[in-house]
Amino acid sequence: MQRRRAPWYSPACDARLWTAGLLAAALALAPVLPARAADPYPSKTVRLVVGFAAGGPTDIPARFIADKLSNLLGRRVVVENKTGAGGMLATRDVLAQEADGHNLLLCTHFESINVVMYRNPGFALRDLAPVSLVSKYFYGLTLSPAIPADSFEEFLRYAKANPEAVSYATIGSGSAQEILARQLEALAGIKMTKIPFRSGTQVVQDMLAGRVHFYVAPTLAVLPYYEAKQLKVLAVTSPERLANAPQVPALKEKGLEFVRFGWLGICAPAGTPKPVVDLLQKHIAAIVATPEYRTLIENGGSIPGSSTPEELRKVMVQTMDDVAASIREFGMQQE
Repeated sequence: MQRRRAPWYSPACDARLWTAGLLAAALALAPVLPARAADPYPSKTVRLVVGFAAGGPTDIPARFIADKLSNLLGRRVVVENKTGAGGMLATRDVLAQEADGHNLLLCTHFESINVVMYRNPGFALRDLAPVSLVSKYFYGLTLSPAIPADSFEEFLRYAKANPEAVSYATIGSGSAQEILARQLEALAGIKMTKIPFRSGTQVVQDMLAGRVHFYVAPTLAVLPYYEAKQLKVLAVTSPERLANAPQVPALKEKGLEFVRFGWLGICAPAGTPKPVVDLLQKHIAAIVATPEYRTLIENGGSIPGSSTPEELRKVMVQTMDDVAASIREFGMQQE
């Protein structure tokens, strides 16, 4: 039996109904489709936040990397120094931003120390996405000319004869400099007085003036003053003498098993897309491998070197584990 059609029906009606159905379906799906493709990375200026003062051993490599990274990314990379609280202000600043690769941290061993040193630092290591190491460095046991000692042995004799008369500098309470100085006190049987500072540049100026006497400093920060005969570097914490300071003995030569190193890396907030992390790691590894960067770092007594994100994660966790025992031993944990 033939179906009766409505009196208003025409052959074109089916086509109109079909088109309307397709349009309705498209509109129904529209909310789940993106309005446009995501902007390519980077889409704006990239910040590289440094938790310590301009001109210091963390700032110098950060500015070199930022300059070269600008060229590779095709977007400006600016260094911002946000000092205070042993680097924690910078870490919190970066972690408060969107995890899209536009806010990076010049991360250091301080992040690993701070999560153990403070009961509530405001972040955990898992909140950081490691990108790459950029250098490792050793420390120089640096002495002001105000102290009448020209060798490590003479310094120990003076410190033992004058308990607490020698002051030592730290960058904030509970810093790596404080942990290392406390460890050295215990090993050598001496007692010094702590003086906290906000930045390494302040420490150096006060050491030159004799207002503070002893500083366990990254060699990059003090070797220029040693070479200018303005400060004394009694020993280094490397396994053997440094190539750029062969006249300075390693502490191991003095019978002290005291090999310590710090490190610098680039980190992003956790949740940063893996393609962004991978792109940054590739570019940073290329920068670290350049002769110009190697010369800059090696002249300061440090060791240039990049890593995978996974390798940097292992270094961060190992650093945290290494300092935890000393922090407990010296009762250094703080609120």
